[in-house]
Amino acid sequence: MTSFDSSPQLNAWRALLALAVVFVMLATTGWTAVRHNQGDASPVEASRSAWEHGHIGKRALPDTDAPAGRLARFFASLDTQQRHRLAARYPLAVGNMNGAPADLRYRANRIALGKARTIERRRMHDDRLSPLGKQEAERRMKRFGVMMRAGRQVIAFDPMGSGRMAEVFGDLDKARRVSVIVPGVDTNVLTFERTFRKYSAPVGMAKSLYREEHAVAPHARTAVIAWADYTAPAGIGVDAATAMRAEDGATRLEAMVRGLPGRTPVALYCHSYGSVVCGVAARTLPDRVTDIAVAGSPGMRADTASQLGTGARIWATRDGDDWIQDVPNMEFGGLGHGADPVSGGFGARVLSAAGARGHTGYFEPGTESLRNFAEIGTGSYDGVRCASDDNACRKGFSGTAAA
Repeated sequence: MTSFDSSPQLNAWRALLALAVVFVMLATTGWTAVRHNQGDASPVEASRSAWEHGHIGKRALPDTDAPAGRLARFFASLDTQQRHRLAARYPLAVGNMNGAPADLRYRANRIALGKARTIERRRMHDDRLSPLGKQEAERRMKRFGVMMRAGRQVIAFDPMGSGRMAEVFGDLDKARRVSVIVPGVDTNVLTFERTFRKYSAPVGMAKSLYREEHAVAPHARTAVIAWADYTAPAGIGVDAATAMRAEDGATRLEAMVRGLPGRTPVALYCHSYGSVVCGVAARTLPDRVTDIAVAGSPGMRADTASQLGTGARIWATRDGDDWIQDVPNMEFGGLGHGADPVSGGFGARVLSAAGARGHTGYFEPGTESLRNFAEIGTGSYDGVRCASDDNACRKGFSGTAAA
């Protein structure tokens, strides 16, 4: 683990390093990453705008930004035919609407995916596109087709740019505990699910955690969400070194959690840059978020766990071969993400990551990191394995919580 040295010499070195990184990024990127996608109109926003001018029968439709509880009551007042009509008419609005019934969002997003797939099929034959552009259109077309298959539960989808998506594993309405995976850089609709190195992608992470939760507690009623419904940084550049993407992601993450059905406890599992998102969101997350676990974290935009401003338990883990440990833990002029969450001074409960094998292996079957995540997700806190022999991460727990 990395220890902190608060000496003036080290602080000066870190400041110089930060400035050097800024200059390099300016020279090589020209801040193009910062400008990416700004000013573009989202298909989701277009659908939301149409919704706001729509009606069902003689009733005006509620504001799409209304509290999730109000939207839930609105949908509950409709019959099945009316709900399905709205999903067909405004699929991207309904499919991304926190407060709408989960099953209706799955239905709406299947419709939206079908429309997006048709668009990509046309783009495959658009001579205005380069061969590379046509190839990407084909990949997106195939991905959307896979996500439309029976049994897929897509709870958020936006085809704009590199795309955003979230998928549920398990029965969200009946779950007694919900786990949410928040991934890091280079997450988009094309990397949402992988065949090769599948446990490094959100879908693979979520499936692995869902299976492990049921191995830990066979009768537990859990649901796991692979949540890639924010615009993640592309590569290790300016976006990844600042909190700009994390701030937008934090707003979206909070809204999603508040819109989940029922009052079930929620645990967040935040990988790499996803831990920056969770750190920024922590202060405003609802009390139902009981646990925030970060893996391979570059920092959470805080010097200590207490500065996160949340009552949730903060857990941290890092494999000994994870390259993230070589990234300076600092924050200077908005660059960098602060203290190392696995350091002794941060105050997180540090978990074992034995067997994780590098930066993307935390959800690999057979690893202690995955087992620990499952113990947390089912409330089996006395079963977690700490990074240290003194079992300090289990302090304050007695017995196993009901799953």
